[in-house]
Amino acid sequence: MKYICLNPIAEAGLQKLPPFFEKTENLGDADAVLVRSAKMHEMDFPPCLKAVGRAGAGVNNIPVDRLSEAGVVVFNTPGANANGVKELVILGLILAARDAKGGMKWIEENREDPELSKSMEKAKAKYAGTEIRGKTLGVIGLGAIGVLVANNAVDLGMKVIGYDPFLSVSHALHLNPAVSVENSLDTLYTACDYLTIHVPENPSTRGMLNSDAFSKMKDGAALLNFARDGLVNEDALSEALSSGKLRIYVTDVPNHRVANLPNVIAFPHLGASTEESETNCAVMAAEEITDFLLNGNITNSVNFPNCTLGHAEKPVRIAVAHRNVANVISSITSVFGAVHANISDMVSKSRGDYAYALFDLDSEIDDDAAGKIREIPNVLRVELIRR
Repeated sequence: MKYICLNPIAEAGLQKLPPFFEKTENLGDADAVLVRSAKMHEMDFPPCLKAVGRAGAGVNNIPVDRLSEAGVVVFNTPGANANGVKELVILGLILAARDAKGGMKWIEENREDPELSKSMEKAKAKYAGTEIRGKTLGVIGLGAIGVLVANNAVDLGMKVIGYDPFLSVSHALHLNPAVSVENSLDTLYTACDYLTIHVPENPSTRGMLNSDAFSKMKDGAALLNFARDGLVNEDALSEALSSGKLRIYVTDVPNHRVANLPNVIAFPHLGASTEESETNCAVMAAEEITDFLLNGNITNSVNFPNCTLGHAEKPVRIAVAHRNVANVISSITSVFGAVHANISDMVSKSRGDYAYALFDLDSEIDDDAAGKIREIPNVLRVELIRR
C-alpha cells in the first residue's frame, strides 16, 4: 500500500500506519491520501486511489461528490480537534465581553510613556467590559464542539440554550442537564446575549445567519463563528455591525471583506492549531485508513456508511461500493453462487445515494468472478482483501 501526505501530518499519526505502508510523493501511485487543508478540487485522481483521510472535520477542500462516484471513501476525524476549538471559542467569548484587544493596543501604543502606570488608570475606563457570568449563550449545533462549548459555558456561570435538530444520542448524553435544548432557532435569536455557531456548511446552512436572523436578535448581541465563513451572510453582517444590532463579531474563519468590517475580532483559523489537536486528528485518520485498506471497514466516512465486519480472517473479503439502488446485492450474490463461493458473513449498509457491502467468503474466487461483479450496473468499486 502507498500513501501520500498533501499536508504535513503529525508523526504520531504516521507511526500508526503499518510498516509495510510506503510513503510516496506521487499522487498517481497512491492508494490513500492524508490531507488537512490542501485544495483537492482541481486534482486528477488515479484509478488506484481508494481512500482520502482528512485530518480534521470539515471537507470543503475535498471534491466529495467526484470521489464518491469513483468509489473512493472519504474519511474525517470528528471530535479529534474538539477540545482545541472549544478552548479558542471560550477565549473568543471572553474577548467579546472584555475589550482586552483595545486595552492591549493602547499599551502597545503607549509603552514608551514613563508615566504608563499612572496614565493607564485614566485610560482603562475606555476599555471596560462586562462579565459573562449570568449572561445567556446560544449554541447552534450540538456536535462534539458545540457540546463542549455549552458545558464549559455552564461551568462559567452562563445560562445556555442549545439548538440542533439532528442531536445524536451520544452527544445528548454528554450534554450538561443545565443546557436547555430548544426546537426553534428563534428562541435563541431573541433570548441570547451571545450566539455561537457550530454546524457544517452545506446548501441548507449557507448564509443561515442573515438579515432575518439578525433582526430577531437582541440589540448589541455578540456573534461567534468558529465553523465556516459561508454560514454568515456578509451583506447582512456588515449592516448589523454598522447599525449596532451586533455589538461584535468574533470569527476564526475571516475573509478579506469580513476582516475589514468594524467591530470584528478575527483569528487566522487557529481553532485546531494545537499540538494536541493535530496529533489526535492524525492518529484517528491513520487508524481509519489502515482499517479500511487492510479490512475494508469504514468508520467516520462522509460519503459512505459506517460498515464493518471486524478483522478480515477468511480467505477473501470482497468490499463493494455502489450506488444505493435496488438489486445490486442480489446481483453480487448471484455471481458468488455461480462459482460456488459460500458467504460466511456479510454486511450491507446504505447512506443517501451510496451504499457499501462486505462479504467474507470461505474460499477464493478468481479474477473473472471479481470482474463480473465490477460489471454489475451501479457498482462503483470492488476490492478483494486476501489473507
